[in-house]
Amino acid sequence: MPSGQRNVVIVGAGMAGVQTAVALREHGFTGAVTLLGAEPHQPYDRPPLSKAVLLGKAEGSAFDVDFEALGVSLELGREVTGLRPADHELDTAEGPVPYDVLVVATGAEPVQLPGARSVPGVHLLRTLDDAERLRPVLAEQHDVVVVGAGWIGAEFATAAREAGCRVTVVEAAERPLAGALPAEIAAPMATWYADAGAKLRTHARVERIEPGVVHLDDGTQLPAGAVVVGIGARPATRWLAGSGIELGAHQEVLADERLRSSVPDVYAVGDCSSFPSGRYGERLMVHHWDNALQGPRTVAANIVGQTPAVYDPVPYFWSEQFGRFVQYAGHHEGADTTVWRGDPAGAAWSVCWLKDGALVAVLAVGKPRDLAQGRKLIQSGAALDPELLADPARPLKSAVA
Repeated sequence: MPSGQRNVVIVGAGMAGVQTAVALREHGFTGAVTLLGAEPHQPYDRPPLSKAVLLGKAEGSAFDVDFEALGVSLELGREVTGLRPADHELDTAEGPVPYDVLVVATGAEPVQLPGARSVPGVHLLRTLDDAERLRPVLAEQHDVVVVGAGWIGAEFATAAREAGCRVTVVEAAERPLAGALPAEIAAPMATWYADAGAKLRTHARVERIEPGVVHLDDGTQLPAGAVVVGIGARPATRWLAGSGIELGAHQEVLADERLRSSVPDVYAVGDCSSFPSGRYGERLMVHHWDNALQGPRTVAANIVGQTPAVYDPVPYFWSEQFGRFVQYAGHHEGADTTVWRGDPAGAAWSVCWLKDGALVAVLAVGKPRDLAQGRKLIQSGAALDPELLADPARPLKSAVA
């Protein structure tokens, strides 16, 4: 069937889903495009939820997209409950939805703290409704306990301190960002909490939560007008059970290099999927905004049927926490050399990871130029001189061997 006559249905109205719809039209697709969103809200961007929306500086973060002008049918508040590939149909409470081509863009959902879901005062921070429930909590300057010292935990703690709350962050590991960065890189970041007036308790596990108090396994009781849980996210793919779509160890859709699933006419993009990276020689699952922005262009190109497009990006993300702008590009697993640029006790520094002399990842704190140059060097695969690279006074790009 010619691409212009096909009916494309996109499940998920977050960044990945919206950008897929936009990219299809940009690539000249003239067939029907339907975007299904489980939430009733106009599609919105998530990063502002932990910043401007949470602090009451913005009422929302809706995408500036004219869906009507694009010819995209937007169906909100319609949750998909199943997929029947043999019939080319989706199941919803309102009835089946037929498709010729399906794009799975359902993102990820936060991991719940066992036993805490029904306790009053326990919150997650993933949706616009979550942010709106938390906004008055911050405004009233409660004692806040944050469970998890990952990226989202640090960003929420930053906002809570800015709002004047007393903040304690509880982390089961020995350091913040334990699952994201090596120990020697994350260790200096632990001091950021105290500098901002927040308490960081590591090696601390939550035993149970009662209204107004968090009980740790060492007997400590923490007062908590609110508890925010940020212990990770998992792909939102439970609705694919029984569909025949192959899932990975984390229940993500196993997409190929063109972001196709194991089932014909079904693509997967964004937080709900992983893809094989030729650049890094392994499968990557990237839960960050830039992945949801870039992947849809590959999906759209392949649906339209242009020259096959392969998805192999340099992963990128950023985080604003405790007055610092943190950026990361690449993938440091497998690196054989680590080079520091600057003093991590200072306001601006960066770290570079090399493998066989080539840059594979860079972390920049308050050094956007290092990040920008490093990202290009990763893409080029150029070999670098570690001694030149270690001089923070030199532009990173001047270290090319």
